[in-house]
Amino acid sequence: MTTTKATDSRPVRPPGPAPKKSRLSGLDLRERPELIMVPGVFVIAVLAWEFLVQPLGIDEYVLPRPSQIVASLTTQLTDDLFWSHLLVTLQESLLGFVIGVGAAMLLGTLISQVRLAERTLMPYIVAFQTVPKVALAPLFVVWFGFGMTSKVVMAAVISFFPMLVNVIEGLRSADADRIQMLTVFGAGRFQVFRMVRLPSALPFIFAGLDIGIVFAILGAVVGEFIGAKEGLGYLLLQTNYNFDISGMFAVLVVLSVLGLIAHSLIRFAQRRFAFWAEDSRVIGA
Repeated sequence: MTTTKATDSRPVRPPGPAPKKSRLSGLDLRERPELIMVPGVFVIAVLAWEFLVQPLGIDEYVLPRPSQIVASLTTQLTDDLFWSHLLVTLQESLLGFVIGVGAAMLLGTLISQVRLAERTLMPYIVAFQTVPKVALAPLFVVWFGFGMTSKVVMAAVISFFPMLVNVIEGLRSADADRIQMLTVFGAGRFQVFRMVRLPSALPFIFAGLDIGIVFAILGAVVGEFIGAKEGLGYLLLQTNYNFDISGMFAVLVVLSVLGLIAHSLIRFAQRRFAFWAEDSRVIGA
């Protein structure tokens, strides 16, 4: 009795690496439900807002519908005057952010590395930190005038403290064993700072940058509320005086988009330059 083996007629794949799956084809929405939940919640909220305002008897000058806000936003985006206001606020925010971050980096490094500087300056920093930064805006307008300088100073001050605290905590979070090992091998203070302390502080620094850039925009707008002739804060006041509530919402949408863009840029830079670190807690003002 003879037996015959069934032969497989399917072609045999030559050995080699398996073909790579694209990110989209291998995406499992069960593992990333937020990809559906985030836009879904937004769409549901906007639709409910659009179709429930009138049945609930809410006046348009109190809460305009999203369609009215979009129409007002479209009108403003086609106006050159709006873009000039936007440019002014961007300049004030970025200049204040750069000044505040630079001062926080220098002072934070000094305090974290020199014990005498910490004991001397920290009481004043803590006392000044307890003062509501927004309450300083009228003083800055008196001291520096109604021009751009007062808004830049306001943006710098309000973004300075979260950055300072994160820099100090980050530089102090360095691994003591690594510092001791480098010291044993003859590394100097600057080498220890460059090779251990600064890389360990990068997640904290980016956390401070993340909250600082948003605070800088807030500081510039608050300064424009107190006294200005241009900027998005000034435009908000003008729309308020004219009872243009949909215009106010349109400006708020633009400010929200600015904050999201700034946050995304900081997060992109963090993934690029501090990709090894996990998300760190943000130490606010």
